Amino acid sequence: MSHSIVSLFGQNRKDIEAKALEALNSFSEDLKGTYYPLSDMDEDTQSRLTEEHFLFNDSDRFLKAAGGYNDWPTARGIFYNESKTFLVWVNEEDHLRVISMQKGGDIGAVYKRLATAYKTLEEKLKFSRDDRVGFLTFCPTNLGTTLRASVHIKIPLLSATDKFKSLCEKLNLQAR
Repeated sequence: MSHSIVSLFGQNRKDIEAKALEALNSFSEDLKGTYYPLSDMDEDTQSRLTEEHFLFNDSDRFLKAAGGYNDWPTARGIFYNESKTFLVWVNEEDHLRVISMQKGGDIGAVYKRLATAYKTLEEKLKFSRDDRVGFLTFCPTNLGTTLRASVHIKIPLLSATDKFKSLCEKLNLQAR
């Protein structure tokens, strides 16, 4: 969105949420969903959605040190469709984090959903972009295309071992 990076603070966060809601409410078909403000969400729902990897929290020490959790939980929330295959985090680390996911191996469907969502969002919002570094974000690791792909796998026997975290570090993997 065309707000400056520092606009993650103060009243501007509320302005960003309002503009995002207007755009999110324009989705149709399988992208159509509901926005849930974090400030109105009970603790049980927050815990459940966080455990399901659908919701963010305020536990990252680096983001906290950078001021990313100022005014927590004001003007933050999650939008998701009925099947929870499409989510948008509002005012988490960046202004918007758009997520498309599903179980199984149909990566094409995941990408198509994401591309359709971005096209709709770009019709309603102006994203900040620099010719040299690409799209601008609060977190420098998200600069550029802002696209990140990940795969979640369940390996309960291996993940229960004492050596699991060190194995992940050795392979440059992130355990969740």
